[in-house]
Amino acid sequence: MFDILFKNICVVNPEVDCPVIANAYVGVRDGKIAYLSQTETQDIAARVIDGTDKALIPGLVNTHTHAAMSVLRGYADDHNLQDWLHNYVFPAEAKLDEECVYVGTQLAIAEMIRTGTVSITDMYMYIPAVAKAAYETGIYANITNAALVFDRDGYRMEKDNSYIQMEQLRRDWHNIDNGRIKLDSGIHAEYTSFERVWRDYADYAKQYGLNMQLHLSETKFEHDSCIQKYGKTPARVLCDAGVFDTRTTAAHCVWLTLEDMDILRDKGVTVAHNPVSNLKLASGIARVSDMLSRGVNVALGTDGVCSNNSHDMFEEMKLCALLQKGTTLDPKCVNACQALSLATTAGAYAQGRENSLGLIKVGFDASMAMIDLDVPQLTPVHNPLSTVVYSASGRDVCMTMVRGKVLYENGEFITIDMDKIKSRLYGYVMPRVFGIHR
Repeated sequence: MFDILFKNICVVNPEVDCPVIANAYVGVRDGKIAYLSQTETQDIAARVIDGTDKALIPGLVNTHTHAAMSVLRGYADDHNLQDWLHNYVFPAEAKLDEECVYVGTQLAIAEMIRTGTVSITDMYMYIPAVAKAAYETGIYANITNAALVFDRDGYRMEKDNSYIQMEQLRRDWHNIDNGRIKLDSGIHAEYTSFERVWRDYADYAKQYGLNMQLHLSETKFEHDSCIQKYGKTPARVLCDAGVFDTRTTAAHCVWLTLEDMDILRDKGVTVAHNPVSNLKLASGIARVSDMLSRGVNVALGTDGVCSNNSHDMFEEMKLCALLQKGTTLDPKCVNACQALSLATTAGAYAQGRENSLGLIKVGFDASMAMIDLDVPQLTPVHNPLSTVVYSASGRDVCMTMVRGKVLYENGEFITIDMDKIKSRLYGYVMPRVFGIHR
């Protein structure tokens, strides 16, 4: 018996040989995909969903977020990264507390599951609150409080707040619910710390078998300053310090050299490409086509909504493909199947979930998003894969499930109380951080 059976649905996978399975039957049992065929099953189901004029895709994986920054949405627009960070973001973040981060993370997750995202790689502060929000709302999360240290003389890892919070998360949340919530180690970036910090947090990751997260070569200023300081690029400096000796996700990577790309490929580092954020902050356009051709695993992320304004991964998919076509003058560059893969299978690998997430495949977790194709903006459907990548947006998602549990369906959040979130946002967070009373 199936818990849920989708019938007559169009399955869209990031698989070159068989990206589309029309009129499919997908059976979900005990949180797993237990049946996938164009042949009708004789097994009964507790719930049958008619998938006529619907598409089913693997749940999207957002490999670089600062989820709690949802409370800063629209707060600091039209600034370059350094001005944005030092004159707006850091002062506002200094006023955040654990409750602000919890509320902001819940708000972000609501937006993400509303738009088909099932898993996040998150970097922020007060990470036990992030873990609590992710656990309660039902998504997967890889979480770090990446080290940001400027005091060379006073630095001691055991006294660093990032380490203290990571240890708390490792003890209380790491691998809870069969690995749905995971701790990652991390450093904010090369330019916000120094070699002793890099080695400490890399060693911490290796000691406990954790992934690493960091920002890498996001701006030309950052990249060139590192060369001026060390005589090496950020990728080479961090590689030499052992940072890439464990599975690593490096966000942005806009200004990588070809040698940098080879380093990341050889070390198995995933690039988390954030096209919307990079354009909005005028950081540049990452050379994703070159990375892919050299064998680098490239995934997609939204970054925080203070530098993006949305968590819609469909927007990232489309923009990623269009930017590479435009910059290379090759219309075949980053095709629809590749773009969907960047948002699913590549992200699953980055998180260490490649055997359970990123595909609609028997034995994988039933973590999927259903898209309503029977809307004007998606009509007609000549090619379901192209429709998903180039025409659809997160607003077209009508259901999101994780491990067979429906988290969102047709306007209703199953695990999130939006009224409660908004009450805490306007009643506590906004007055505390911005002095705004609604």
